[in-house]
Amino acid sequence: MGDVIVVGGGIVGLTTAVRLQERGARVTVFTADPPERLVSTVAAAVWYPTHTDADPRVLRWAATTYEEFRRQAADGVPGVLLRRTRMFQRQAADGLPWWAEAAGDVQAVDAPAPYVRELRFVAPLAETATYLDWLGDQLVAGGGQVVRRRVESLDALFTEAPVVVNAAGLAAGALCGDPTVLPVRGQVVLVANPGLDVSVRDEDDPEGITYVHPRSRDVVLGGTFEPGRADLDPDPAARAGILRRAVALVPELAVAPVLGERIGLRPARQGGPRVEAERRDGGLLVHAYGHAGAGMTLSWGSADEVCDLVHAAG
Repeated sequence: MGDVIVVGGGIVGLTTAVRLQERGARVTVFTADPPERLVSTVAAAVWYPTHTDADPRVLRWAATTYEEFRRQAADGVPGVLLRRTRMFQRQAADGLPWWAEAAGDVQAVDAPAPYVRELRFVAPLAETATYLDWLGDQLVAGGGQVVRRRVESLDALFTEAPVVVNAAGLAAGALCGDPTVLPVRGQVVLVANPGLDVSVRDEDDPEGITYVHPRSRDVVLGGTFEPGRADLDPDPAARAGILRRAVALVPELAVAPVLGERIGLRPARQGGPRVEAERRDGGLLVHAYGHAGAGMTLSWGSADEVCDLVHAAG
């Protein structure tokens, strides 16, 4: 089969597979679901370490990923955009947030009530349906494979490859017996883009987190963040609230036709992402899961860490 099997075809799994292949490994990705059913496809996929605690490793991954997406945008990689971002804050703070050094030039300016200040920076955005296809194409072009296959046992895979990467998202916890993995339900609304090219955020809105992320043809409006909720049924009240808050933040959206809504389960983990290696009887198992809503934001940095762990193990 090859040198490495990566379990999981979302953005963390595919970026990890591409990086491993770039470093000389023969890689096969096993994915249980088609791309349209992956939470990575549902995600707004805008660079920002949302609901992520300050941690030196996380900061390093975020910085690496930010630079990689900036480079890809400059190279014209399909589905990668850069968006000027306005982030409104309702609470006073001393200095810039912990993640600011990973995001290049972050400026804080005064903002009208009910806000205290506004942070301005440039954030990469990935149109994930297009971008995941590009990642898969990169892997296949380099000799790798993407195979539709549901994995029931990580240890059983060592008969096919000496290294297994557990990047299975929400399923990763069950595969390795980690009870700290939990779903965080997110709902977004898609509307036609009325000509917007600036992302706007209000993470502190008392009625719910609010963000407006314009893509090339539509705008992702959010959102919800519901730890422990695992249903995928549309919530009409949540939908109405998202639209109301988004229009209040960006009035131009009042005339934008609604195109649909998406619900996904972010793969969170108590204590933050797990990126570490362990020796098993059959080979090396490397974990890369628990990125929650920051999968895109940490993807390339996390992938580099996985590569370092694999190479350090020999």
